[in-house]
Amino acid sequence: MRRDTPSIRARETDAHALPDDWPAALKRVLAARGIGTPEDLQVSLDGLLRPDHLTGIDAAASLLADAVIKARQVCVVGDFDADGATATALCIRALRAFGLGKVDYVVPNRFDFGYGLSVGLVQVIQPRSPDLIITVDNGISSVAGVAAARDAGMDVIVTDHHLPGPQLPRANAIVNPNLVACEFPSKCLAGVGVLFYLLVATRQALQQCGHFSRQLPAPQLAQWLDLVALGTVADLVSLDANNRILVAQGLARIRAGHAAAGVTALLRVAGREPRHCHTSDLGFAVAPRLNAAGRLEDMSIGIECLLTDDPGSAQEFASRLDALNRERRNLQQNMQAQAESAFAAHLDAVGSVDGIAAVSLFDDAFHPGIVGLIASRLKERFHRPAVVFAPEREQSPVLKGSARSIPGLHIRDLLAEIDSGNPGLIEKFGGHAMAAGLSLVRDQYERFAKAFNECATEHLCREDLQRVIWTDGPLTAQECGIELAIALESALPWGQQCPEPLFDNRFAVLDHRQLTGGHLKLTLSLDGRTIDAIAFRQRVEQLPEPLREIRALYRLCMNRFRGRETAQLIIEHIV
Repeated sequence: MRRDTPSIRARETDAHALPDDWPAALKRVLAARGIGTPEDLQVSLDGLLRPDHLTGIDAAASLLADAVIKARQVCVVGDFDADGATATALCIRALRAFGLGKVDYVVPNRFDFGYGLSVGLVQVIQPRSPDLIITVDNGISSVAGVAAARDAGMDVIVTDHHLPGPQLPRANAIVNPNLVACEFPSKCLAGVGVLFYLLVATRQALQQCGHFSRQLPAPQLAQWLDLVALGTVADLVSLDANNRILVAQGLARIRAGHAAAGVTALLRVAGREPRHCHTSDLGFAVAPRLNAAGRLEDMSIGIECLLTDDPGSAQEFASRLDALNRERRNLQQNMQAQAESAFAAHLDAVGSVDGIAAVSLFDDAFHPGIVGLIASRLKERFHRPAVVFAPEREQSPVLKGSARSIPGLHIRDLLAEIDSGNPGLIEKFGGHAMAAGLSLVRDQYERFAKAFNECATEHLCREDLQRVIWTDGPLTAQECGIELAIALESALPWGQQCPEPLFDNRFAVLDHRQLTGGHLKLTLSLDGRTIDAIAFRQRVEQLPEPLREIRALYRLCMNRFRGRETAQLIIEHIV
């Protein structure tokens, strides 16, 4: 199968406003990301946006504070991904610290209940007799579930960050920066970030009521910012200035040894050193292990890992999550091979990927917990919006789908357009600009796949379907060293909309060898300077021989091994 041929372009920058004594490459990188002054790099908690402009937060904080004061029974309804797990753990920890004894949580099993506060989940919760339900990282689309809870006599607070549909749930209070009327300046909060803001407002309400005392001091919510950082990075939300503060402060706690025992255990089981933790460690090491529980079993394993304060218990939970992640990787590898084979057959029929605006796949053998990962891989490989479906459960008439998009196409809005033009085709859907979930009846799949491609064709032009890789240009031989690597590492948290620097150079290849696991170790030369490099998941037989010179797109990173620190290139693409 042919990948699309990417266009490689260097970002244009103007770094004149940054200090003259800063490294030129660092200034170039920062300017390309909209960082124009040293003040833009400040990550003090004093710079956080205030909660005042979050619509509904006063009502929600008042209701939650009242529940704490009156010792009401509270049930937290979470979600089965890392954002939902961190938000659930944060809510439980904070409410207990506020002095609430009667608080528990429920996370819907994706295979039995699907996403959010459904009517079926309300029936499971009802025997617990909660006075108040708080949804975290879900609820904005749970119109029927919230109505069922309210009709059963339960109050409901919805905290969410997903885009609302045409009808809002009948909750007592809704906190969501993406509500149409909400004037909160940052629309990029993750679910755990929204919940953090509610807890800030609730603590303030409790303080005003004189709830705290010497016996019950007001907790410092910053102590749980490691959870906020993890959920924010894991959910791939944009790292705008506000989210950068939350993530930077959380990383600082992890590096200082003040993280939750479960976060530390997950880092260590992944072979990462907490004192050198960065966003890449959270995104590529911790988050997949946490998400594996929700994909394959029950996210309560991950939540309990984040709730325990006992290092031994945390290590046991982390080991279970690590084993689940290995199982997830095996499933994903097999499913990905099936998906690529199926799509290859489709390409043979249409001629090439150029005639396709969107990718749709379904197979009875697909696992519903893995479809999002496969959709992401297909999207990355072919630079097309992709949706992958699996049966809700074995032989189920209902299919669960996960969609991923490319820049230029808002995937949730696309699904809304398909739904509007084809009433009854989609059973339910929800999500963001770049990712969404949906369900439909099995015999409607072909009709949906046709509508998905047609709708995408209408919205995407030829330029949209050409993958562009933006780089930060070349480095000199002198810049490819420890000084710049440390400066880049410590400049700010890298992530969505603030991508880690990617450089572009031609190198002479002095030596190369294949490592266990399919990685390629290289010794390169740039203007006479010898540089170590590694290309993950790259086999030497995939490259032209003799391998004497390469053009590489790479990240400059620190390599810390057995007490020794060196600069190393992590090669992302060999052109």
